[in-house]
Amino acid sequence: MSDFPDGFFDRADPGDDREFYLPPRFVQHIDEGALAAAAAFYGELGTTGRVLDLMSSWVSHLPQRPGHLTVLGMNRAELAANEMADEAVRHDLNADPVLPLPDAAFDACVCTVSVDYLTDPVAVFAEVGRVLVPGGVFACTFSDRCFPTKAIRGWLAADDATRVRIVGEYFRRSGAFGPARARDCGAPGDPLYAVWASTPTG
Repeated sequence: MSDFPDGFFDRADPGDDREFYLPPRFVQHIDEGALAAAAAFYGELGTTGRVLDLMSSWVSHLPQRPGHLTVLGMNRAELAANEMADEAVRHDLNADPVLPLPDAAFDACVCTVSVDYLTDPVAVFAEVGRVLVPGGVFACTFSDRCFPTKAIRGWLAADDATRVRIVGEYFRRSGAFGPARARDCGAPGDPLYAVWASTPTG
């Protein structure tokens, strides 16, 4: 994929994300089939150790509670309601892509149906690589559901196959991961796709 075109990371609503996400939304953003597909996929990856749930909410879409789960998101009430979480961090990645977390603190990171909102995703992916141990895995799952005013324009203009390529480019351009892999998770209703990669072990 060539350089992202001008305006790719613009949004219809460029306003402060902290204001947009201030009201808690205790809802699911994909249907039950897609939720089950996400949990099954994360289970295959082995998300059982120290896990970071990036851009999280009141539910972490993991098949079981890991050894230690840190949830990072925008809404304090939603994060506090996450029953799997051991630690909650409120942080706006679009205002500051630097994760307020130490190096090599996690075995795995997941980002569920939220990657389309990142305005500086390459920087965020590089930061995820920093906080993962060598050989740690970062997995993004996404559907075609979103808040359209907050999703980036390039995402809204793309089809599903192109979105898979876009996330793969985020991994590649971050310089923090090995080759990315992708999968159609085959959800029966809302579609669900996964793109994931691991940090180098050498």
